[in-house]
Amino acid sequence: SLVPEHAELHLLFSMVTPVGWLERVPSYKEMVEQLGLESPSYGLLGYPLLQSADILMYKPQWVPVGIDQVPHVELTREVARRFNNTWKPIFPEPQARLTEIPKVPGTDGRKMSKSYDNAIYLSDSPDAITAKIRPMITDPARKRRSDPGDPDLCPVFDLHRIFTPEAEREGCATGCRTAGIGCLDCKGVLLTHLLPPLGDIRERRQHFADRPKEVLEVLHEGSRRARKTAQNTMEEVRSAVGLEP
Repeated sequence: SLVPEHAELHLLFSMVTPVGWLERVPSYKEMVEQLGLESPSYGLLGYPLLQSADILMYKPQWVPVGIDQVPHVELTREVARRFNNTWKPIFPEPQARLTEIPKVPGTDGRKMSKSYDNAIYLSDSPDAITAKIRPMITDPARKRRSDPGDPDLCPVFDLHRIFTPEAEREGCATGCRTAGIGCLDCKGVLLTHLLPPLGDIRERRQHFADRPKEVLEVLHEGSRRARKTAQNTMEEVRSAVGLEP
């Protein structure tokens, strides 16, 4: 990070955060199980606490997250409460702010994640996106074309809720429930509405990929502005814990 105050706040938080709080974070337990780790490092265990430092440094009231990140915000609230009660009320206890679609499904039905290899990338070509959507997991009850399905159990329909206009989305839902359309038909409608906006994003991404110097300038300017706030916060924190000379 270009804002070293984050590491300092993380260190101070680690002095008052019980290990048990970190061990119960779902993403930590999932990663340990997924990787088969017998002796996980503190880097893995303490990463959610670093996220708490990232959040609380700027004293927000709300944190926009996906639903899988809500436990991290809850941890952040506990850390803020522990710090405030131990030393001085400095930090707010921020609330998670979810969007209407709080989790984007991956092609295998789990949450979309690079680590699960189930993601649609912003750099993917239309052909690559189509190749990922076509075999995407749907309602497991629809084993045959003639079987009715339940859109509420279908990850593809979660993407419809993001990209497809309501009228067409409801048409797909009705077709699914009555077996009036097949899953490939439903995915075809999704692709019609998914590809254009992702194409616009892909072009904008490529614009910046071709201009790395411009990207670095934006990052450095953002870090400079963020560090001003971080320095002010850390002055309060150091004073509260008695680190000021």
